[in-house]
Amino acid sequence: MTAVEAVPVRLAPPPETPRCTATLFRERPLLLDSGQVLSDVRVAYHAYGTPQPEAVLVLHALTGDSAVHRWWPGLFGLGKALDPQRDYVVCSNVLGGCSGSSGPAEIGTGTLSLRDMARVQRELLHHLGVERVTVVGGSMGGMQAYAWLTTFPDLVKRAVIIGAPARHSPWATGLNTAARNAILAAPGGEGLKVARQIAMLSYRSPQSFAQTQAGPSRQQVGKAAISTYLEYQGQKLADRFCEHSYLALTQAMDNFQLSDEELRTVQTPALVIGISSDQLYPAWEVKAQAEQLPNATYWELESPHGHDAFLMDGKAMNDVVAKFLAG
Repeated sequence: MTAVEAVPVRLAPPPETPRCTATLFRERPLLLDSGQVLSDVRVAYHAYGTPQPEAVLVLHALTGDSAVHRWWPGLFGLGKALDPQRDYVVCSNVLGGCSGSSGPAEIGTGTLSLRDMARVQRELLHHLGVERVTVVGGSMGGMQAYAWLTTFPDLVKRAVIIGAPARHSPWATGLNTAARNAILAAPGGEGLKVARQIAMLSYRSPQSFAQTQAGPSRQQVGKAAISTYLEYQGQKLADRFCEHSYLALTQAMDNFQLSDEELRTVQTPALVIGISSDQLYPAWEVKAQAEQLPNATYWELESPHGHDAFLMDGKAMNDVVAKFLAG
């Protein structure tokens, strides 16, 4: 009898969750903090899991988008903190972004605020039948979580704020000012490349660069590894992002300035995570502002990789975030 060789079965990967688009504020307009009035606002979003009245709203960072499954694998997935089999998980590209939502070309030159972005997210959730949320965000997303806590406190069940301040420091504002000036000095893409290089220096730490970018470049003879790394990152962003969105969103972050008095009015339970080597939003700053929240728990992520550790070391945070979300 001839033995039959087993043929391995290769399973196809699960289909990717598609991006959806909704047009909001058709019957009643959106009033921005600047006084500008908008109608027919387009919002691109991803929704994971079974629709239900309570959802987890993920808030993305400055150059992020709504595809949480792509950029946050350390926290998103089956059995993880953001589990689409357990929770209804929603993320939208922010107002003023350039990944499907209404951007600066449609909105105009008026100033956007993080609270404006939260109002659009609130309208999207209403459109989806969501009445109550847990908000989770890192970096600019964490600042948006603060905007939710102070704009819609009765709608927020819990908040997870990662590597984010309640107000921009002179240091953070100065970095953004330099980045915007680079764009204004060289519009058309070249300035955005330099803006990204400035930002990347604050997103990582000296320890991280010493580990990953020391020595000569493997890509170009006669250059340092850090130089070609920054050039690559600048080109990569210029290929996918809009310089006008970068100007609008960084200005919104700089203008966001919650006082300690406002923080002390927040009663929502919050988990605030600082990053030990963060150069952009130092852990001591994140912790000091978290201490103003009456019902906050502070936890610090130990990582050499600076601000970007909230993306790079997601696995290290998963258990802490999952435990907090489970109540």
